Amino acid sequence: MSEARHTGRSMSGQERSAECIDAVLFDIGGTIYDDACYVQALHQAVAELAGGVEESEFWGLYEAEREGGSRLLHTAFARRFVPGRDAALLHRHIVQHWKYPVEALYTDVRPTLHALAHQYRLGIVSLSPPQVREALRRDGLDGMFDATLLGGEPFEKPDPRAFLAALKQMGVPPTRAAYVGNWLDTDIRPTARLGMRTVWMLRGEAPPAPTRSQLEEPDAVITSLTGLPTALARLTNSPAPAVTRVRGMSTAAVDITGQYRSRQRLSIVNAASVRIGSTLDVTRTAQELADLATENFADFVSVDLFESVFQGVEPEFDPATRPVVLCRAAQQSVLDGCPESVVTPGDTDRYPDDSPMGRTLATGKPAWHWVEEPDIQQWLAHDASRSRTVRAHGIHSLVVVPLRARGTTLGLAVFLRHRTPEAFDVNDLLLAEEITTRASLAIDNARRYTRERNTAVALQRSMLPRQPPRQSAVEVASRYVPADSKAGIGGDWFDVIPLSGARVALVVGDVVGHGIQASATMGRLRTAVLTLAEIDIPPDELLTQLDDLVLRLDREAGPSAREAAEPEDEVAGATCLYAVYDPVSRHCTVARAGHPAPAIVHPDGTVDFPDLPIGPPLGLGGLPFESAELVLPEGSLIALFTNGLIETADRDVDIGLTRLRDVLHNAPSSLKDACDRVLQALLSGTPSDDAALLLARPQTLDASQVATWDLPPDPAVVARARQLAADQLTSWGLDETAFITELVVSELVTNAIRYGQPPIQLRLIKDISLICEVSDASSTSPHMRRARADDEGGRGLLLIAQLTQRWGTRHTTTGKTIWTEQSLPAGH
Repeated sequence: MSEARHTGRSMSGQERSAECIDAVLFDIGGTIYDDACYVQALHQAVAELAGGVEESEFWGLYEAEREGGSRLLHTAFARRFVPGRDAALLHRHIVQHWKYPVEALYTDVRPTLHALAHQYRLGIVSLSPPQVREALRRDGLDGMFDATLLGGEPFEKPDPRAFLAALKQMGVPPTRAAYVGNWLDTDIRPTARLGMRTVWMLRGEAPPAPTRSQLEEPDAVITSLTGLPTALARLTNSPAPAVTRVRGMSTAAVDITGQYRSRQRLSIVNAASVRIGSTLDVTRTAQELADLATENFADFVSVDLFESVFQGVEPEFDPATRPVVLCRAAQQSVLDGCPESVVTPGDTDRYPDDSPMGRTLATGKPAWHWVEEPDIQQWLAHDASRSRTVRAHGIHSLVVVPLRARGTTLGLAVFLRHRTPEAFDVNDLLLAEEITTRASLAIDNARRYTRERNTAVALQRSMLPRQPPRQSAVEVASRYVPADSKAGIGGDWFDVIPLSGARVALVVGDVVGHGIQASATMGRLRTAVLTLAEIDIPPDELLTQLDDLVLRLDREAGPSAREAAEPEDEVAGATCLYAVYDPVSRHCTVARAGHPAPAIVHPDGTVDFPDLPIGPPLGLGGLPFESAELVLPEGSLIALFTNGLIETADRDVDIGLTRLRDVLHNAPSSLKDACDRVLQALLSGTPSDDAALLLARPQTLDASQVATWDLPPDPAVVARARQLAADQLTSWGLDETAFITELVVSELVTNAIRYGQPPIQLRLIKDISLICEVSDASSTSPHMRRARADDEGGRGLLLIAQLTQRWGTRHTTTGKTIWTEQSLPAGH
């Protein structure tokens, strides 16, 4: 670049060219002093006031404000980071960290200012006048300047009032002043709007290189301060001032193109390290790569990935597979709407062997091409849509780089140029490869995170009930909201478990902690509850067995495993509530281990939380659990929930219970709508703890669906029992089941008379299945065995197991009940 460049802007009017320039204002940083510390001072001040700040968030705001031509940079940072949005406070902290005296004076400044001081009044617009005055005094330049203005009190560049205040202090109108600065948006453009002459200083420290249209905006462009006198003279059609008496002349030229490009490339790579990979989202990371590249060296960028990458699966790319199918993850263009693209994001594209994309994927090596190359022309001849796009937009060169990370090919990135006149070269290829390598690692990290998250979520979903089981005892609806943990899962669970005799068990539990460990413990406990419920033991005994299991799991983990666990994965215990509801008697037996009591909504809308015995949380051991029996009237509602629903960081349990009571009092008739209403009222945003809610509306079996007979302990009564059962089945219209039912009744009643104790009771229940129960006062449980060929008995239970769906034994406080279930004929 030449020492001074006179642009077309100042030549547009001869009258303006002839105007006199009386004063010159300077931006001190980047023109007089080698200022590299303002952004550092801003970062230190923000971190100091905000108690720390994420690098990506800081640089993202900085670049957005600079690119957007922000008028008040430190004000924008104050709004984002400073308590109370106090911009003046942030400014004072910036001044404390921004020390001009340590900055280096450019070597071309002193002689140039001495020459200018004889002809012009000189001033400085600065953010920190104490440091500026000290630096000027140190370097012997303080006597040359008539005005040194602090732009931030109350105005900061590019606010026009900052420049006008300096000119007023110098007594010079804007039309008779020139401004020298190195920022297009904060120096050149605002001063030009005031009518000042503008001189753009380009020392090469702030890539990327300016475009042709940008170079036409100022009145003059210089790359060294020594060219300023000549530039000012040309603006006023006057001879350039003599700096000193000329004794001789020599010329030295240094080509700084390589240095400039190296600095530009380093700046882009640094920006890539900050901006690419700010999230663990595959699509967002791909878009960050496309955005960065189009801002710096490409006119259009597309990022295509294998579809498996979006699901977190490692792609299995076979170079022999043709054509290669990729999905468009992101794209960006210097033109609005990306008109160069023939594929929209989310759609797939196919790349044949003869395409540069196909060859790059096959070889795994990046490449750059001119569109006029024979191979490219041959490929375009078979792709009409791309050929039209190349012609329409004047695309002349492209770079294709594979996205590879940790030995795996993830996709590829394509860079095009059409508005930039220079074609891509080998240096551009190296730059594209560098930033793409960083992006590949970030995309692979996002892919791995997606895989781990999908695995964790699938684990938890497999442990939670997917849909309520088929039963008629209660109508249920449920909701589960996980806490905001790294894995996105937690340890709460709920269950609806059908039991014998048309009864149902309602379970809700909470493992303390979050993450995989809590979810795995939850899965073990839920499986244990399902197993224990299958043998139909009372609620208090079930919790005792569950308590022993938690103790055993804790012993198995051992101290070494607990020390190695992450803090968020540690499990400190669990709570559980287990309730059994009988639709025949409408009785609900409840036992709880450190868990909140359920809410009962009565038919008149009143809500109460029954005073139930509370046992210790699971895992303490040695303490008993007690059951309590509730009578649930017809039309009532029972709500089971975990602690995360009613207790938050800013709300204690009592307030949460009161709010839950109010919501349930006015709950809609639909249980699903009621669940949504409860969550909306009690949870805002993502909760700090997992929250589970189970609403159940108890149903009642009609008396006509149940038949009960008390039988004497006489073998002769077996025939009468069969007849009673057959007559009842006839009244229900279930004659098809009479043969099997009579066999079941005969075997069970015979066993009760022979091996049990009176009183003996036979009960038939017509529900979603046909249930047959025989009860007696003995606690001895029968067991099924294989009878030998010469045995006279031992085949009864085996026969029952073959003829019925299920059978089992249920122990009660007065003895036991043997039960069976049979499927009902179609239509019943």
